[in-house]
Parts: sequence; C-alpha cells; structure tokens
Amino acid sequence: MEERTAGTSSNGGSRTGRNLPAAIAVGVVLGALVLGSLYTIKELFLPLIVAAVGVGVLELIKAFATRDIKVPAVPVLAGLVAMQTGAYWGGPEWLLAGFAIFALVLLVWRMFTGGTEGYVRDATASVFTLFYPAMLSSFAALLLRAADGDHRVLIFIAVTVASDIGGFIAGVLFGRHPMTRISPRKTWEGFAGSFVACTAVGAWLVAWLLGGEIWQGALIGALAALLATMGDLIESMVKRDLGIKDLGTILPGHGGLMDRLDSLVTTLVPVWLLMTLFL
Repeated sequence: MEERTAGTSSNGGSRTGRNLPAAIAVGVVLGALVLGSLYTIKELFLPLIVAAVGVGVLELIKAFATRDIKVPAVPVLAGLVAMQTGAYWGGPEWLLAGFAIFALVLLVWRMFTGGTEGYVRDATASVFTLFYPAMLSSFAALLLRAADGDHRVLIFIAVTVASDIGGFIAGVLFGRHPMTRISPRKTWEGFAGSFVACTAVGAWLVAWLLGGEIWQGALIGALAALLATMGDLIESMVKRDLGIKDLGTILPGHGGLMDRLDSLVTTLVPVWLLMTLFL
C-alpha cells in the first residue's frame, strides 16, 4: 500500500488522505482472523488466504474488463485452490505442477470461448492473473506446512505490515522526495521508514519465535522492505495502464483486497526462500 504524504484530503480533511479509524478497525479484524486461524488449527489459514486472494483475483478480472480484456474467473480460482492445497500437502513440486497445468487450461479455455481476435491479449492477462496473485500467494502454504509454520507465516505478515506502517508514518511526517513517477506519493523518506521498521521487526521476531540469528531476521526484514515496495509499484503500474484509480473498495480505509495483497505476494517467495535456507 502506498504511504501518504502530508496534505489535505477529501475525507474529513485528514492529513493522511485516509480514513484512519476505519483503516485501524479493519486492520485489527484482519489481524484477529490471522492469529485466530494460525494458533488454533493452522490449516484454517488456508481457506482464509484462498478467500482473500480469490477476492483479489476477482478485482483484477473486473479491472481488466474495463479495457475489454477477458480473464475467466472459474479456471483462475480453481487454479488458486489447487496450488494452495497442492503446496501445503505436496510441497513445491505440486505448486509448480498446479501452475503449469492451469496455465495450459487457461490457454485452451480461451481458445474455445472466443475467436482469434484478442487471443494473445486475453491469454496473457489470464496467465498473469494466475501468477499474480494466485501462484505467488501459494508460497504462504509452503511457509505454513513447516512444523513451526504458524510462526513463519506470522513473521512474514508482520514484516510486510511493518513496511506499510513504517512507510506510512515516515512518509506523512518527513516525505519530501518522490521515489518515482509511477507512484508520486511514495517517497524516499517513506522507504527509509519501511526499511527500518522491517529490519527491526524481522530481527526481533526471527530471534524470538524461531530461535534464529538476529542478522538473519534483519536480512529477511530488509529484503521484505524492498520487495514490498516493488509490489506497491507493480500494482500502481497495473492501475495506471488500465486507467483506473483503485482496484476495489471492499476494505474501508484500505481500498480493495489487492491493495493489501500487492506487497504481500511479492514478498512471499524470497522470505520463504531465506527462511528455508536459514532455519
């Protein structure tokens, strides 16, 4: 999610440009759902993430439709379920196989549901949606399947949320220098805040929950800060290319589910890889 620089907004004159009470309330509810699932029966986290990513997929499909780009929801959502369950009970091989199978399904599906006009455009957008966010999000199931998977998922979410919060606060208080034209509200000061917050949270939680080295957690956090920022910019590029302002409005104060998932899905793979190597 983009950090906000100081300024006047349309929702009650907030300097942040966000409905902060609503955003905080939604964050608390989401946090409770995540913690409740992870630390009761951790498999309950799987349907939770499938539901969240599924809504994000539908938001992307609706956004593509504004440019007459046709992405079929049924095979993408079926692929999401197959990749999540395959990753958790089968491992990386099943995740990769699920992606390859459903990518082929999408190519064939489009062949029989439309003419030759726009085939490459629609098929490309369909496979893109299967990959981002569906396939990338399935690495959460790989994190979860470890014996201490509940802690690993919590750390992954915590460092990514720390990136949003650190970037938001630093951007509001100190943001002066834009990082890129892609997202003018994202500043170098905000990125510094994200980096510090992620590194600190990663170092703390990896040492506390997993018994790892502080430097390992700091490295995981630092990488998360970079990749979370890239995730924000990727979503901004998608929205700019499609000529839309937001992908959704389902979460008050946050926007759509993809506005929460953008930084999470791009962070997952390297965090999973480093945790696998270190721990």
